[in-house]
Amino acid sequence: MKTLAEFLAYAVTLEEEAAERYRELAEVMRRQDNVPAADLFERLARASYLHAAEAAERARVEGGVAELKPWEYEWPDSESPESATLADSHHLMTPNHVLRMALVAEQTAEVFYRRAAERTDNPEVRELALEFAREESRHVAEIERWILRYPEADAHWDDDPDPPAAHG
Repeated sequence: MKTLAEFLAYAVTLEEEAAERYRELAEVMRRQDNVPAADLFERLARASYLHAAEAAERARVEGGVAELKPWEYEWPDSESPESATLADSHHLMTPNHVLRMALVAEQTAEVFYRRAAERTDNPEVRELALEFAREESRHVAEIERWILRYPEADAHWDDDPDPPAAHG
């Protein structure tokens, strides 16, 4: 990323997409009466929205973000790092699963920002990318602390307690 405006476009998009994905997953968990998982996803969504707002405010102060079309983003995968990581969920997920999924998402975002810092020649972009990487690192540490509060599920956590009746 060559300019601060381009970097901030990536940062705002990454955080907004993560927030939306967390919010969607919270709704799915709530519809399945998995309140603990829903509450954790809601909390993670709020944190991502806050980070997106901070990036957008920084962009406003710095003169705005670059206007990139969705296909112009060059993500490591087909989607932004946090959003892609959050795509695989199950309605019977436990809070431990939610947190482990979030941990990978935050670690992926941290790596994305660190790589952005390493690959740019722009000192402003490098400094801000490292700042964002440190923020993601704090999220990782927080989630790791949360994981200690929730036990791992047993080996059959995803067995449907009410499987459909067999036809025969």
